Amino acid sequence: MNNHQHTYVDVILPVPLNQVFTYHVPERLTEKTTVGIRAIVQFGNRKLYTGIVKQIHHNRPEYETKPVETFLDEAAIINPSALKFWEWMADYYVCTQGDVMKAALPPGLTLESHTTVTLNPEWLEEEKLTDTEEAIYQFLYNQKSASIQQINSYTKKTNAYPVVRSMLEKGAIFVEEKIAQKVKPKTITHVRLPAALKTENDFETLFKKLKKAPIQLEVFMLLLNELNHFSTRKKESVSKKSLLIKSKTSEQTLKSLEKKGYIEIFGLEIDRITPLNTTQADMVMLSGHQEKALNLIHQQHREKNVVLLHGVTASGKTEIYIKLIEEQLRAGKQVLYLLPEIALSAQIIERMKAVFGEKAGIYHSKFNNAERVEIWNKVLAFNHENNTTYQLIVGARSALFLPYKNIGLIIIDEEHENSFKQYDPSPRYNARDSAVMLASLHGAKVVMGSATPSFESYLNAHSGKYGYVPLTKRYYNIELPKIEVADIGDAYKRKQMKSHLTPRLFSEIEKALENDEQVILFQNRRGFSSSLQCNDCGWVPHCKHCDVSLTYHKFRNNLQCHYCGYTIQLPPKCETCGSSNVQTKGFGTEKIEDELKILFPGTGIGRLDLDATRVKMGYEKVIDKFSSGKTRILVGTQMVTKGLDFENVSVVGILNADNLLNFPDFRSYERACQLMAQVSGRAGRKKKQGTVVIQTWQPEHPVISYVLNNDYESFIKKYLPERKTFFYPPFSRLINLNIKHKNNERARRASDQLASELRKKLKNRVLGPEPPLIGRMKQYYHYVIRIKFEKSIPPADVKKMVVQSIETVKNSPNNSNVMFQADVDPM
Repeated sequence: MNNHQHTYVDVILPVPLNQVFTYHVPERLTEKTTVGIRAIVQFGNRKLYTGIVKQIHHNRPEYETKPVETFLDEAAIINPSALKFWEWMADYYVCTQGDVMKAALPPGLTLESHTTVTLNPEWLEEEKLTDTEEAIYQFLYNQKSASIQQINSYTKKTNAYPVVRSMLEKGAIFVEEKIAQKVKPKTITHVRLPAALKTENDFETLFKKLKKAPIQLEVFMLLLNELNHFSTRKKESVSKKSLLIKSKTSEQTLKSLEKKGYIEIFGLEIDRITPLNTTQADMVMLSGHQEKALNLIHQQHREKNVVLLHGVTASGKTEIYIKLIEEQLRAGKQVLYLLPEIALSAQIIERMKAVFGEKAGIYHSKFNNAERVEIWNKVLAFNHENNTTYQLIVGARSALFLPYKNIGLIIIDEEHENSFKQYDPSPRYNARDSAVMLASLHGAKVVMGSATPSFESYLNAHSGKYGYVPLTKRYYNIELPKIEVADIGDAYKRKQMKSHLTPRLFSEIEKALENDEQVILFQNRRGFSSSLQCNDCGWVPHCKHCDVSLTYHKFRNNLQCHYCGYTIQLPPKCETCGSSNVQTKGFGTEKIEDELKILFPGTGIGRLDLDATRVKMGYEKVIDKFSSGKTRILVGTQMVTKGLDFENVSVVGILNADNLLNFPDFRSYERACQLMAQVSGRAGRKKKQGTVVIQTWQPEHPVISYVLNNDYESFIKKYLPERKTFFYPPFSRLINLNIKHKNNERARRASDQLASELRKKLKNRVLGPEPPLIGRMKQYYHYVIRIKFEKSIPPADVKKMVVQSIETVKNSPNNSNVMFQADVDPM
């Protein structure tokens, strides 16, 4: 055959190889071939994968191609702009398109092909069958038909596709592709009248026959009543459950009626995603300041694609977002509203549902596979003319990958949050930066909002790359909280500390409780205490897989590693010297909760951290109790800083600001200031001015002074030049390379080789290698190389050098099992 007569497809596969793979399309599938559909293909000798068709062409590769086994879709599930987005992400974050595909597609969209095989009764045995084929032929002769899985079992092969394909080419068999979906539609059992029951005579006959079965007749009459059968507003069906409850009868009665043909029982397909709120709320009137900010955003969007909305806490940024969303929905566009952590933003989600009703959908990785597939399909099916649902998606970072057709606006709320960064597995992308690229592919606009913008976004806004809109007044001019500093060292000297509370904070909590108000306390460490220590010899129990001490959890009475999950029971005595003089050191949220119960007996105390919210709906239960006033004091980790708005909170306490300030990272001051400002913003949000007490051993610390004055902008202006002096982002670009192996010497040697290889091209822009703060994690020894380079150098050139250098080192002796990971723009 001539080259042009063959159709080939380039397929993206979920494998760790940086390329697409070419397959030829059998004639039977040529008409079905479309870019963006899923294909089942053989990779290697035996493995079958579901891949995505990226390109269709007629260029025969130099190697022998395998055929596409089957296609799983009639139409594309990924559009061309999404495929471009995948390609950009793989290039920018130095990963494979297969990695991006795994992150993008819900697991439920990886479907399994159940091919039914039958004999061709008219086969004339023109071509001889192999022994295996002859055995399958006899098997099918006896079975009439069989699935690929059954043929696999019979032949004891993991993949019978090649044999079946050979028999198909010889004409010995027919195949029928039946794609078994992993995700089946969700149904609830309903009851309806059969189509045969039409005329009055039909009903008269039925009533006569049921006279001898009075219970069945009673249930049937109730069904007619529930269906409004004799009115103009008839219902098609009613739920079986409600009919059983109202009739107070058994399922057997309904089965008898069904057997006689008087009713039909069937599964009605329903949405998996239950709307949070079906009643739509009215639009809120904007204040003068908000109206001005909204007009400025419109004005800036005429020239700039991205606008930074810098609004103080409780300035009413959400109301402005709602107005912007409403405009886009009216224009028939889709809107993506990105939140840093979906579980922590229940209030915003409820608000969006209340305002936009069924047009608003939610998407994040905590949904099960079936729910994620359902949302994916709804976004894919979006059609403004038919007024389909899910025009607005509220989601966490994974919502970036949904199959949007017509995005008009992307909102990135709390854009400074490091939760937008994906750490593991690859791709290690930043959803904030990726959203800007996604918007540009769709010709959409972006609004980033924060009370404490990241240095990167602030610099982009003030250098003219982004638009900038300040919002300096709180909604209805509510006063910013009064912030005070409490000196922990001084309180300890004077012996005034009550547990971990300074007299100032203790007094404010007492006052709030007397006034029937609520308190939030922030401690950035979960567990009961940070470690256990022998007072005689200094022994501290460590994780056997990581270079960290184990954290004591009183609730479970165990010691736990927060990095790999390794757990041991609390040791009764020191494992080194045998002493029983073993004590807990440091304090976490669990310990604070325990001691508050002693200090404030009879007061409802709640805890909001990862441990308290692991169970399903755990977060919602904690928040509901606090919202309803059952919980008066809420202790939490960073979770309490995000997305919470409670009108009765009058006091916020930061129990130890030094944990934030003393972290060895060039961003530690930025994060500390952002976190303290965000926590402070939870106080006095509705009725009156709130109070914030910051406990610290360093009351004169310069960062704390900026938080005290609610002056984040001056903080940025002070510390941004320092970043420039020391050549750190946002004035340079950063790539971290993580090298790991279970053998420390092999990890160290490979990292030395990689650094040496990189220095040949990048000179002194290469720093390291050096072990990170935690040198061993999950049994792997880690080394980090940092590449810090000028913004004037094209990042693609540097990344190309990185990929080439990694390949060179990988192919060196003894390095085959060493793992190399690139983290572009690390947080």
